Amino acid sequence: MLTRRSVLAMPALALGASQVCEIGDRRELFVDGYLVEELRGAELRLGQAVEAGVALRFDQIWEGRFSNYVTMLMAGEELRAYYRGVPNAGADGRGAEVTCVAVGTKTGELTRPDLSLFPRRGPNVILAGDPPLQHNFSPLRDPRGRYLALAGTSKSGLVAYESGDGFRWKKLREEAVLEGGAFDSQNVAFYSAAEGKYICYYRTFKRIGTTNYRWVSRAVSQDFLNWRIEGEVDFAGAPAEHLYTNQLAPYYRAPHVYVGLCARFLPGRQVLTAAEARQTGVDPGYFKDSSDAVLVSARGGRSVDRKFLEAFLRPGLGLKNWVSRSNYPALNLVPYEGERMAFYVVRDYGQATIHLARYVLRLDGLASVSAGYWGGEVLTRVLRYAGRQLELNFSTSAPGGVRVRVEDERGQTLAESEEMVGDRTAGLVRWKGRTDVGEFAGRAVRLRIELKDADVYALRFGG
Repeated sequence: MLTRRSVLAMPALALGASQVCEIGDRRELFVDGYLVEELRGAELRLGQAVEAGVALRFDQIWEGRFSNYVTMLMAGEELRAYYRGVPNAGADGRGAEVTCVAVGTKTGELTRPDLSLFPRRGPNVILAGDPPLQHNFSPLRDPRGRYLALAGTSKSGLVAYESGDGFRWKKLREEAVLEGGAFDSQNVAFYSAAEGKYICYYRTFKRIGTTNYRWVSRAVSQDFLNWRIEGEVDFAGAPAEHLYTNQLAPYYRAPHVYVGLCARFLPGRQVLTAAEARQTGVDPGYFKDSSDAVLVSARGGRSVDRKFLEAFLRPGLGLKNWVSRSNYPALNLVPYEGERMAFYVVRDYGQATIHLARYVLRLDGLASVSAGYWGGEVLTRVLRYAGRQLELNFSTSAPGGVRVRVEDERGQTLAESEEMVGDRTAGLVRWKGRTDVGEFAGRAVRLRIELKDADVYALRFGG
């Protein structure tokens, strides 16, 4: 039986006993066990997001109750949402499907720009009339500022697009650039600076026993046109579940870590009665399943970490949230006001009230190493850092606190910090009145972080 304790003990990366984690001046998160050697009285804990209102209602006739597969992109200071619009249920890749865009600020509601590219379909429609490529169009921006995208189904394969402004798109070539997958959901691509290539995580199926699970496979490319299939990802022994969308992408504050808020789908797990379904007004074919969202992460290669099996986002109160294919997160976390970030979720799927909801949480707040009132500690693996100052993203109660010890490989204390109390996303650790701990930079050391009623979300050496 897989227990919570055994899940927490799963390594995020296969590190040998003598291998050093070369973290340099990178920001490191606690979304996996990459840095963790030992937990005593502490645990890795999921963050808590807060709903922050409706960002967009899919209430136009070319959108409708089956709008989905949303990608959030920042274009300078403008926030954009790209999504599929389709008013009625039906086969994937049919002519009724269109690709739409909405724009706005990081904190306000999204609005539909009048682009007049397909005036007979809708003012904010950017692609139409080329089925099946409107089913799951998913764009990105690469380091050169180019807008690129992949779209298609198993019949068409994935076709590559490019755009100069993110509104007017053209195919890079007519032929598919990637074939052999199921592709019947959002297939996400991005440029990885850490790996020096384009990455695509896409939908496949994997038979385990008698169940054909919705799975994820990975392909890589140097030019976005010629892709090499690497194969199915490995979830490191986590129980097999249907991950309808994977949404893996570089976290914008630590791009060497890919994070995804996946739509976890439970076919046949019916919560609503037929009478309750009629009460919500959900399409009759879309209430006999349920879904929520889970957090996954990766650091390159085919290994994907599922440190947390619990839901990152539960469906929540209200019958509307317990229908098929609702609660699907959009691709990409984006900045929000203050020291917060946001993600977006499609709610009320198959219903007239379908909308895109906004959720906010603190910067780096996907997960933390956490301890209660009686205290605990985390001992890191052997690591080597660059920089002179240690910055922590942390939160404590009034009587709580955080202390950090720098130890050598034998466990001898090299430096002990002052207690840190408060709530900061970039708190500098002090060592006997000074912040400089550069004398140990480049050496193989461990950090012992002691916590009382506190959370540490991320750490970074810099300065």
